[in-house]
Amino acid sequence: MSNHIADLSLGRTARMAGFGYLIIFLSGIFANFFVLQNLIVPGDATATALNILAAQGLFRIGILSFVIMVIFDLLLAWLLYFLLKPVNRDISLFAGWFRLVNATIFSIALYHLFGVLQLVSKADYLTAFTASQLHAQVMLSLAAFNHTWLIGLLFFGFHLLLLGYLIFKSSYIPKILGVLLIIAAFGYLIDSFANFLLSSYTDYQTIFMLIVVVPGIIGELSFTIWLIWKGRKIVEIDSRN
Repeated sequence: MSNHIADLSLGRTARMAGFGYLIIFLSGIFANFFVLQNLIVPGDATATALNILAAQGLFRIGILSFVIMVIFDLLLAWLLYFLLKPVNRDISLFAGWFRLVNATIFSIALYHLFGVLQLVSKADYLTAFTASQLHAQVMLSLAAFNHTWLIGLLFFGFHLLLLGYLIFKSSYIPKILGVLLIIAAFGYLIDSFANFLLSSYTDYQTIFMLIVVVPGIIGELSFTIWLIWKGRKIVEIDSRN
């Protein structure tokens, strides 16, 4: 199978990467914004726990969507390596490893979402806790999920930085896409470091969210559309570096 992947043309690799990126976008947006954001009530543990309890099916679908996102993240790390290997094999491999580390850390973060399901399961052993204690544990698990994901996004920011550099240096992908991804990378890195270093981060959370979301959507979505729409026209070049 590895020989088959290695023999793929750059154009076919680009289109596969584009559709993989699109699935990541759709599954991630659905799980994060249509599931978690609708069920979590900031600062209200009881309301959040009751929302999840009443919509366990939706919550499980959200977790499944995140799992799908991880699977395609792993595939995309592989495809992007082959796509950009002709530019610089070592940097392309390094960029791929950053994405793999992010996917691994995010997989660990998902453990906390499964923990939330356990807390709202009404299992017999949970009778040792009061309702308020269980609700507080739900919020702690959700916070742990977000904090673990945040660590992964730091690695993802470095991945985008290298990816943008490789695209900018390539002769077969528009340089503007590289610039947009580099800007998106700095958005992720600024937000991650701000989260780690600023005790007053929540006071500026909306601003930092815009710093991440706007460049991220513009850069990554533009790259995704180009891969699907124009990627098949990439002219094959010698990739033996």
